[in-house]
Amino acid sequence: MLAYTTPFIGGLLIGTTAVALLFLLGRIAGIAGIVWGAISAQPDNAWRWMFIVGLVVGPVLYHLLAQVPNPQASTLPWWQAVAGGLLVGFGTKLGGGCTSGHGVCGIGRLSPRSLVATMTFMATGIVTVYVIRHLLAGYLP
Repeated sequence: MLAYTTPFIGGLLIGTTAVALLFLLGRIAGIAGIVWGAISAQPDNAWRWMFIVGLVVGPVLYHLLAQVPNPQASTLPWWQAVAGGLLVGFGTKLGGGCTSGHGVCGIGRLSPRSLVATMTFMATGIVTVYVIRHLLAGYLP
């Protein structure tokens, strides 16, 4: 039963947090913008660091309290993880925000820019999965 309720509860928490951040501080809960603001020493930095700490501590507490096993460590070579992170960072800058900022908050605010960005994220993901699973299936280890 926990496997079915956990995503629902997580979605409610994400939505509630995004709305609370918008109403209480007038800020969008886009992770890229929050992290950039934290490391670039913006004047209103404390809430950003608390948000980031919550992103790290929340899953740890969940695994400890719900006694859910941690996921398996990735077997991806470090250089591929770094390259993927740099590509995501480049795409975030190019797209004017990250998936959380556009997908959760932007669509909720009926932003046309966020709608286009989210459709682009989703289409790119669908095409990538199709190519890897169907067109390159025999060529990948």
